[in-house]
Amino acid sequence: MHKVAFYLMGSKGFYVLNHFIKKFGSGNIEYIISSEDHKLQKDFYKEIEALAVSEGIPFFHRTEKEKIELLEMNFKGYKFAIGWKWLIKNEKNLIVLHDSLLPRYRGFAPLVNCLINGETRIGVSAIYAAKDYDKGDIIMQVDTIINYPIKIIEAIRLIEPLYFDLVEKIYQKICNEEEIKTVKQYDADATYSMWLDEEDYFIDWSWVSNKIKRFVDATGFPYDNAKAYLNNQVVKIIEAEVVEDVVVEHRERHIGKVIFIADDKPVVICGKGLIKLIEIRDLVGNLIRVNMRSRFK
Repeated sequence: MHKVAFYLMGSKGFYVLNHFIKKFGSGNIEYIISSEDHKLQKDFYKEIEALAVSEGIPFFHRTEKEKIELLEMNFKGYKFAIGWKWLIKNEKNLIVLHDSLLPRYRGFAPLVNCLINGETRIGVSAIYAAKDYDKGDIIMQVDTIINYPIKIIEAIRLIEPLYFDLVEKIYQKICNEEEIKTVKQYDADATYSMWLDEEDYFIDWSWVSNKIKRFVDATGFPYDNAKAYLNNQVVKIIEAEVVEDVVVEHRERHIGKVIFIADDKPVVICGKGLIKLIEIRDLVGNLIRVNMRSRFK
């Protein structure tokens, strides 16, 4: 028996765990470590915990440091980290799954940034853990083509099976005691994707309208939604669509202003182009109506 351990977060972690158990059985899992992600509207921590407990798999919260240190000291098998955000001290046989095609988008929230940038190909990389984050040797990569518009939840659903595809193939190699071959990353092609804080959810109205549309879709559920200031109040932009542009005199002075009300929805001037805000809510979920003389910041 070749047992593995999992460090799991989010829907992708839950998806892999669920399918691994169905394919290989819970008896092949040594332990699971997980944690909440309070920046997400839904983080799947409870689902991961409930599945582990129901299957009799040893489950630990990441704050149980003494127990985890003992586990990591004694376990010599392979470990998979999916959606994990913290250092794992014992890097031996640690395989990290990252939702970008490395070496591009090393770092944090890579899928969000891929969608904001309009990438037409998204994917997942399996790498060995390294001292510097996301610089480890690549074991395997898988990808898929996407079309726009696409919301982040749709993109997540597309790459969840890719995560399990990698885990399944690598685990079969482990069971067959096959060599796990790797290739070095080409650092000259590397880009870095930064972590998101509360400020990063605010729309930059100087962007092109198409990019703002992608931003709204990329930061939607399960993330905390795109935001803006309207009359000194923070509002969430849930849904938006690009509309045909017009010539705006001295456009740079009027970015963020409502130029039209169309179908009872505000049309906002962007750095280039116009965008209609289909659904706007306050921070407690109430729908917001916008009048003509309004400016988003």
